[in-house]
Amino acid sequence: MKNIFIKLSLVIVLMISIMSCQFASNKGNAGKTEGEDQKAVVKEVIQTSNYTYLRVEKQGEENWIAVTLEDFKEGEVIYYDGGLQMNNFQSKELNRTFDVIYFVQDISKEPIVYDRPKGKPDGHPGGQPGGEMMGSTPQKPVLNKLDIKVDQPAGGISIAEIYANRNNYAGKIIKVKGQVTKVNEGIMGRNWVHIQDGTADGDNFDLTVTTDDGPIVGEMITFSGTLSIDKDFGAGYVYSVILEEAEPVSDR
Repeated sequence: MKNIFIKLSLVIVLMISIMSCQFASNKGNAGKTEGEDQKAVVKEVIQTSNYTYLRVEKQGEENWIAVTLEDFKEGEVIYYDGGLQMNNFQSKELNRTFDVIYFVQDISKEPIVYDRPKGKPDGHPGGQPGGEMMGSTPQKPVLNKLDIKVDQPAGGISIAEIYANRNNYAGKIIKVKGQVTKVNEGIMGRNWVHIQDGTADGDNFDLTVTTDDGPIVGEMITFSGTLSIDKDFGAGYVYSVILEEAEPVSDR
């Protein structure tokens, strides 16, 4: 009888503990509105030619974040989720080194509501290739297929061919010519360039290139570099096809 009483007492204590934890959890969430964990206040704004640098206060902590060029004002309330942490990041344009900065893609002036499972955004496992290197939940950049026709130089390989037979070119140095459609500079110590040549393999018409070169949007350029497939940069950033350490070369 004594043992039964002891066991019953332990069960009651355990139930009270569980209920207390649930109450504490609900109390902690009480009054929390949608996007509260995304909410931040802009304390400082620095504009450059490609990026907007923001010093923000979020949940009582100040950090620097970088986003693609956008208009923000001091004192403004913004919402963002995640961010790719970069340590000792040097901005050549500002001639400044940030001890810690977060490159953010998911940013808005309203709470962000996801219509896709987090961790499987467009451009990554479960989506299409070609996601952008910004944010912990990167999305495939909005790109429109150009109505162009690019003649590949001798030895050049079209973007359609690269995607269609990517396994054959994996790890090899290849050459491809295309028109620059998008440039993100100075991320992870390199520039990220998107090119198109008018060809496509299904929905794949855009090739991402990493390079030290700084082409401008609209420029026609021929790159030579090493083709990597299923390239995983960590933090969910996976490219099915990417041309790395590329250099501009002559068409000859």
